[in-house]
Amino acid sequence: MSDQVIIEINDGVALLTLNNPPLNLATLASTRQLNAALDELAADPQLLVLVVRGGGERAFSAGSDISEFPDYLADGNVVEKKLRYENETLVKLDNFPKPTIAALNGLAYGGGLELAVCCDLIVADETVKLSLPEIKLGVFPGSGGTLRVTRRIGSARAKEMMFLGEPISAAQALDWGLINRLAAKGRAVEVAMALAGELSQRPNIALQACKKAIHQSFELADDAAIEQVLSLMEKTFASDDGREGVRAFFAKEDPKFRHS
Repeated sequence: MSDQVIIEINDGVALLTLNNPPLNLATLASTRQLNAALDELAADPQLLVLVVRGGGERAFSAGSDISEFPDYLADGNVVEKKLRYENETLVKLDNFPKPTIAALNGLAYGGGLELAVCCDLIVADETVKLSLPEIKLGVFPGSGGTLRVTRRIGSARAKEMMFLGEPISAAQALDWGLINRLAAKGRAVEVAMALAGELSQRPNIALQACKKAIHQSFELADDAAIEQVLSLMEKTFASDDGREGVRAFFAKEDPKFRHS
């Protein structure tokens, strides 16, 4: 079996390729490989940023491989055979400790879009389409899209995407806040990698703390969230990079962060 997930690491930036072209469909095998890859990358202390892209030029990912559905439907066990494990894997990406960027170098449909919105930032080729078309199969997004897409664009627009199942353009996705940046045709990965390079120069401990605090703003009551922020701030101020940032400010120099 060929590798359906490929990892390349350079200067602290990992490029993870969903390698099942032309549509990079999510299969049980590819989900297992993605799960293992995320564990491996999360444990790498040298890793600073993760970028996810699709193999080939047609798609980031068109979502689930529907050819697997008859087996799931035959015994009515789609949750245990597919969705529970798929959700566990995407939660790992959503909670990945370092900053993550999705580079939409092609269409992002269904589970492909659900995967993309697990990333902190999304860069999209200006020509791509994004869609949650599950309603046309008689179902609805089952791998976190109802949560993460809604948190990005609000319930009214999320309902429009999920009720109608029609694709939207990258420009409309940018206007709605579903993606962060548009790239010229064929340059999504290039733009995402440049953004990753920029993030790799930021103090990584502070980035991780910021990411955690933002995530918990959706999960904790205000008082608890503020206490969590204060705890995280205490750690970042005590870090070497926290001291370096203050030193460089008073010295009127560019800080030299060491991610410690």
